[in-house]
Amino acid sequence: MDLQNIKQRFGIIGNSEGLNRALDIAIQVAPTDLSVLITGESGVGKEKIPQIIHSQSLRKHNSYIAVNCGAIPEGTIDSELFGHVKGSFTSAHSDRKGYFEEANNGTIFLDEVGELPLSTQVRLLRVLESGEFIKVGSSKIEKTNVRVIAATNLDLTSRVTEGKFREDLFYRLNTVPIFLPPLRNRKGDIFLLFRKFANDFADKYRMPPIKLAEDSVYILENYRWPGNIRQLKNITEQISILEEERLITGDILKKYLSDTNVPNLPVLIKKETAEDFASEREILYKVLFDMRKDINDLKSLINEIIDQDPDIKLDDYETQIVKNNTRPHEISLDSVKNMTPVKIEKSERYDIEDTNEIVDEVLSLSEQEKELIIKALEKNNYKRKLAAKDLGISERTLYRKIKEYNITK
Repeated sequence: MDLQNIKQRFGIIGNSEGLNRALDIAIQVAPTDLSVLITGESGVGKEKIPQIIHSQSLRKHNSYIAVNCGAIPEGTIDSELFGHVKGSFTSAHSDRKGYFEEANNGTIFLDEVGELPLSTQVRLLRVLESGEFIKVGSSKIEKTNVRVIAATNLDLTSRVTEGKFREDLFYRLNTVPIFLPPLRNRKGDIFLLFRKFANDFADKYRMPPIKLAEDSVYILENYRWPGNIRQLKNITEQISILEEERLITGDILKKYLSDTNVPNLPVLIKKETAEDFASEREILYKVLFDMRKDINDLKSLINEIIDQDPDIKLDDYETQIVKNNTRPHEISLDSVKNMTPVKIEKSERYDIEDTNEIVDEVLSLSEQEKELIIKALEKNNYKRKLAAKDLGISERTLYRKIKEYNITK
């Protein structure tokens, strides 16, 4: 079957080079039993590729099972994939076949394969290498003849480096790689997809199809489409139902697109590691320690000034800060150095109380954190959203902290 017929049969719209390349590879590899790994962002239509491969393979008259690995809880995924025997766990009231047994002589599609737990990855590798598996709670080796096609929107090479995905399994799945490009790299296909979706929804809801004005075509084709084809389809359906006008202008379209004013440019992002901050609590601790350091630096500077000239009135620094409308947290060491001190008689000198004892006798870290939270809540009249913003943490984390420290209004 040629490429055009494949597109018509499976409802695939577009003629971009990346799309055609992916379909060509799928058609070529279909008659073999090689494992295939499909990669691409969420919403690009990866689920179509295994259907095409199965339909063009020698297994097409046998079972085709699609499994979303990310949707199955970790505690039950082994049972779902490989089956279990009666009594193997609390709710195992009878023997159960797994997907690999059900799909014998057919094809199994493992979507979101990057979400598999490491223990399940070991079992999967054994199936790929020898066709053998063991049901949960059993010691009997079972055999299956299944072709495995996997897909992921994650960078598996990074997950291998992080120790979250087995390297041997990655290379076993990646025998034939197929990459589906994101929609933003298929500009010529965007309008074709929109028109197809608009006609489909017009038939579904029995209304005239929506059409795009010239300016809206430009906006449509230059939007980044982070949700890819799935997002384009959803927005087309929204516009079809909600807009009375059938000609969609650029202003109307912009209402349905987020961040349309942001240019379509690459963004440099610093990759954070676990060593940066292990948790939000550590961020609060770092702020506290930085404040303590600033206080010690300021104290050292004042002592240095006094040593140079004992007849300095320190109250005058405070007066200048007030006159300049400087908030305490905005005071810098340079601003203190640039202030002009006023000399007074020795009898009028104020002794500076050494703050070493105060700094050293600060509360425990948890008590400091509690104090900060209380102050933020009081400042914002106990509005958690504003308090969380001041603290630099999420509202959910703040709510958890309030319960943990039993903070009441």
